Parts: sequence; C-alpha cells; structure tokens
Amino acid sequence: MASRAVLFLLLNIMFFTIVSSTSFPQPPATCSIDTLKLGVCANLLNDLVQLVVGTPPTTPCCSLIGNLVDLEAAVCLCTAIKANVLGIDLNVPLSLSLLLNNCGKKVPSGFQCA
Repeated sequence: MASRAVLFLLLNIMFFTIVSSTSFPQPPATCSIDTLKLGVCANLLNDLVQLVVGTPPTTPCCSLIGNLVDLEAAVCLCTAIKANVLGIDLNVPLSLSLLLNNCGKKVPSGFQCA
C-alpha cells in the first residue's frame, strides 16, 4: 500500500514537472484593423506639437485603437508605420511611442517594431 502511494506521488511530481517546464509559444499578435484606416494617425502625429497637456484623446486615431490592448495597438501602428500608410518618414520607435502614449496606451515591455 505504501509503495503504491509513493509511486503515485512520484508519477504526479514527474507529470507536473514536465507540464510546468514546457512552454507554449504565444501566437503572434496581429492587427484586427484595416491598416489603411490607420492613415488618420498621420494627422495626430503632425498635431502632437500643438496638443494641450491634459487634452483627452479624441482623435480618430485613438478611436481606432481605443478598444485594443497595448500589444495589439502597437502591432497595428507598427504595421502602419512600416507600410508607410501614414505617408511621412518617421522615426519608428519615437513615433510609435508618441502615438500610443497620446491615446492612453503604452509600448509593451520588450516590444520592438521590426
């Protein structure tokens, strides 16, 4: 009886060790927004210099990404910037950060627009 209990415990420990040590890759984040619609974000970038501190984000760009989590918003804007649908030459990390921050989002830790 005791040997069965020991065997049962050892098998459980092995099983949980194997399961917990196995990492499953996260599916790549994708953008659920038509990238061409993100062209409205170009106007936001052009107007960022004229923004008044404390002004709520009410731009069409923020409306588009408002319901997305930070990672999805970053992927969408990164895709738009790389595809140059915004129609202007940009510093990608800076532009991405400015757009996300203005819309109440953050660049996810470790995210790189590549």
